[in-house]
Amino acid sequence: MQHLLFICSRNEWRSRTAETIFRDAPGVMVKSAGTSPAARIRINSKLLEWADTIYVMEQKHLAQLRQRFGRGAWEARVSVLDIPDEYQYMDEDLVRELREVVGV
Repeated sequence: MQHLLFICSRNEWRSRTAETIFRDAPGVMVKSAGTSPAARIRINSKLLEWADTIYVMEQKHLAQLRQRFGRGAWEARVSVLDIPDEYQYMDEDLVRELREVVGV
């Protein structure tokens, strides 16, 4: 079972959409979190350890993870998706883009 973690800022639109659309994909378990103190679910070290692959929506999210958790083995599992914060939850363009770039 592959563990996928999606991270954006507030865990309301992008990462939550990714969790929703990939949660029923065969062979994967999916979680999502945010980097902001106001995030619905805030990223923590347990989630970073849990994940086999960590998808961050923007480069700034990777920088925020490094600032908060320091450099570590988790960095080798990070992929930056370059999906800007211009979508709402389950926006059809966001769903299409996530499916294209993640390929699950």
